[in-house]
Amino acid sequence: MVLSYMEVSVELREVLLNERPQSLYKISSKGTVPVLLLKDGKVLDESLDIMRWAMKQGEQKLYEDKLNEQNQLIKYNDTKFKYWLDKYKYHVRYLEYSREYYQRKCSKTLAEYDMRLRENANLIGDRISLADIAIFPFIRQCANVDQNWFNNKYPNLNQWLEIWKQSRLFKSVMTKYNQWRLGDELLIVNFQ
Repeated sequence: MVLSYMEVSVELREVLLNERPQSLYKISSKGTVPVLLLKDGKVLDESLDIMRWAMKQGEQKLYEDKLNEQNQLIKYNDTKFKYWLDKYKYHVRYLEYSREYYQRKCSKTLAEYDMRLRENANLIGDRISLADIAIFPFIRQCANVDQNWFNNKYPNLNQWLEIWKQSRLFKSVMTKYNQWRLGDELLIVNFQ
């Protein structure tokens, strides 16, 4: 979404995770997505690194105040919250505890986000920040596990989520592309 917000064009290669092309591993041995290969040969294979790179490319500006607070929130989300979110989403794989147990673990973070949104339109203030864009996909995934529970328990966070889901920015990155195959023509995408 940061690529779209910053109006950065990229060559897109849509891959299926169960059919990862060998060329993906040549770029990044991790074989994970997303991966961004820069013109200078540098490889970015972490979403947050790609987002931070994109922020430096475009004409637009994301809310850059309170960067320390944003970075702390993103780090907490990517480590602590994501740990419990994965167990909550895939609770049938993690049988040590019930789905409700994992849901309660997620609730601690969701309640904090909900409280932040009582006073502000976004997680750090009223303007869109990197924290909002970085955290949004995780909240969307969490809400999708049990939409009724999420809607009823976190009204502010649910409203924020719905605004993001209806946004032009989100819709711009949800276009479905054909799977990339070796030999395909270049597909240059500006997600607008």
